[in-house]
Amino acid sequence: MSILANKDTRVVIQGGAAGLNAARRMSEYCYMIKRPLNVEAFVYPPDAGKTNEVPFGSGLLTVPVYKSVAEATAAHSQINTSLVYIGADRAAAAGMEALNDPKIQLVSMITEGVPERDAKLLARHAVKLGKIFNGPSSIGIISAGSCRLGVIGGAFDNLVACKLYREGSFGVITKSGGLSNEIIWICSQFADGITTAIGIGGDAYPGTDYVTYLERFEQDPQTKAVVIVGEMGGDLEERAAEWFGAKRRRIQLLAVVSGFCQESLPKGMKFGHAGAKEGLQGEGSARSKAEAFRKAGAIVPDTFGALGPAIKAVYEDLVKTGQVRPIPDLRPEDLPKLPKSVEEGMKSGEVVVAPLIKSTISDDRGDEPLYQGYPASELINKGYEIPHVIGLLWDKRLISKQEAEIIKRIMMLSADHGPCVSGALATIIAACAGIGMSQAVAAGLIMIGPRFGGAVTDAGRWFKYAVDNKMSVDEFLGYMKKNVGPVPGIGHRVKSLRNPDTRVKELVSYVKGLGTPTPHLDFALSVEKVTSAKKENLILNVDGTMAAVLVDIGFPVDSLNGFFILSRTIGLIGHWVDQRRQESRLIRLFDYLVNYATPKRRDVPPLK
Repeated sequence: MSILANKDTRVVIQGGAAGLNAARRMSEYCYMIKRPLNVEAFVYPPDAGKTNEVPFGSGLLTVPVYKSVAEATAAHSQINTSLVYIGADRAAAAGMEALNDPKIQLVSMITEGVPERDAKLLARHAVKLGKIFNGPSSIGIISAGSCRLGVIGGAFDNLVACKLYREGSFGVITKSGGLSNEIIWICSQFADGITTAIGIGGDAYPGTDYVTYLERFEQDPQTKAVVIVGEMGGDLEERAAEWFGAKRRRIQLLAVVSGFCQESLPKGMKFGHAGAKEGLQGEGSARSKAEAFRKAGAIVPDTFGALGPAIKAVYEDLVKTGQVRPIPDLRPEDLPKLPKSVEEGMKSGEVVVAPLIKSTISDDRGDEPLYQGYPASELINKGYEIPHVIGLLWDKRLISKQEAEIIKRIMMLSADHGPCVSGALATIIAACAGIGMSQAVAAGLIMIGPRFGGAVTDAGRWFKYAVDNKMSVDEFLGYMKKNVGPVPGIGHRVKSLRNPDTRVKELVSYVKGLGTPTPHLDFALSVEKVTSAKKENLILNVDGTMAAVLVDIGFPVDSLNGFFILSRTIGLIGHWVDQRRQESRLIRLFDYLVNYATPKRRDVPPLK
C-alpha cells in the first residue's frame, strides 16, 4: 500500500500557471498507471468560472476553476487533498483556507520563500485539526503505482526508468526536491523501487517532520525500509534518530546527511535551503546528525556514493529472508509510453501530417521573420522601406525603387479624407462611445466596399479586362453598360472637371513623368475623356487612378483594395486618437438630421 497519496486521492490545485503545469505532469503519471486524472478542480480567483485544459494521453480533459476551496469541494465531493501553488505573500491564507475545509485532509505546499512565522502557524493549525500539512518548498509526494502530487519524479521517461508504474519496497523522505528524484532512481536500480517518496521541503520549519512520516511507514506492511536524506541545520534528523532508536522497529532505516563540507567552512554559513544552516556552536552539524543515526541503529553510508550499494545490500537481505519477492522487469515493448506530440512524431519520421494551411510569403520559425526569404532586419539595414515589404508580402517580389516611390505616394495621398466619409465617421462614433482602438478602426474598415474605397480592385479588374482584350473605349463602355453597370473608378460626388481631384493630378503627373509604359492608366484617362464629356463629374477618381497605376506596375488585381485599406487605416487610427485626446462624448444624432417619415401618433387597436 502507500501512505498519504493513494488511488483514492482527489486533488484541488490552488494556483495559476504553475498549478496548471503541475496538473499536466500529474496527468502524465495518471495516464502511465492507467488511472483517471486525480485533479478535480483548480482554485484561482482571477480565472474563476473558466476552465483549464489538461492533456491526458492523446486527448484533453476540461477541469473547472473556482473562486474558493469551499466552492470546489462543494462541487466535487471526492476532493480530499490540496496542492498550494500560490505566491509566498498569499500562501499562508491559501493554506489556511484549505486546512479549514472539512473535506481536505492533506495540504502540500510547493511555494518557496514562505515566512517562517506563516509556516509555523500552518503547521500548528494542521496538528490542531488532525490533518497533514506538508511543505513549504515541497516538490511533492508520489506513491508508486497509485498517485503523484506535484512534479516529483521528473519527466515521463524518468518515471518509467524509476519503475514508478508499480510499487516497490522502499520509502523515501527528503528535504531536497532534486535529491528526492535521485533517491527514487537509486532505489529502482539497486532494489525494487519505492512505495512512497515525500519531499518535506528544505525550510527551517517544515509543516511535518520525519517522525510523522516514519510512523506511517512503520504501519505500512509494504514498506520494508526507509531512506532519509538529511542535511545540516535544525534538529529534525536527531528527532528521527531518537524515534528509530527508542525501540525495535519493523522497518529498516538508511540515512545520509549532506553538509560535511561545513567542517572546512566558517561556522554559521547558510546553504541553499533555508534550514541548511549549522548553529554557531556546532549544533545541527552533518557529522552529529550522522552519528545520531548510527547510534540509533540506522545504516549510515560513509559517502553519498555508497548509498546505492547499501540499499542493494538491504534489498538482497529482504529477498533472502523472504520479506520481499523480486518483481520481474517489464520487457522494453511493455513499458508505459506517452503518446508523442505531432511535432515529435514528425521529427522521428513516424507520421506525415497534411498541413492545415500553406504560406508562400513569410516564415517566422527562426530568429526573426523572413519575407520571401529575406530577413526583416537585413531589409531595414540595407535601406528598404515599407513599400518593399508590401511588394514581398503582396506580390512575392522585391519591387524597384520607382515602384516603391509610387506606392509611397499612393499611401500618402489616400491615408485620410477627412472626418465626414463613412469609414472615418464610423470610427469617430465608436471612439466617442469609448470603444477601443482595434474595434473602432475595424468599424471604419467595415465601411470599405463598392461605394467607399472598395472600387480599387473592381476598377483594376475591368481596366485590365479592357486592355487584355484590346477593347476601344466605346466597346468597353458598351460592354460595361450591358453587363456590369457604372464603371468602377469613374465618377465623384464632389469633384468634377471644373473642380479636379488634386490627388489624381499629382499621381498621374508623377507616374507619367517616369517615362515607363502605363497602358492601363492611359486607357483609364481615355475613358475619362468620354465619360466627363457626358457629365462633368464622371472623372477618373483616386480609386480608379490607384487601380490603373498598380496594375501597370504588376500587382495582382485581388490585392488592390489592400492599398486603400492599408492607407486609410493610418487615417482611421488618427481619428480615433484625435477623439480620445479630446475626451469626446457619446454622439447622438440631432432630430433635425433625421426625416421621421412615419405615421402620426395613433391609438393602438384592441388585441383580437
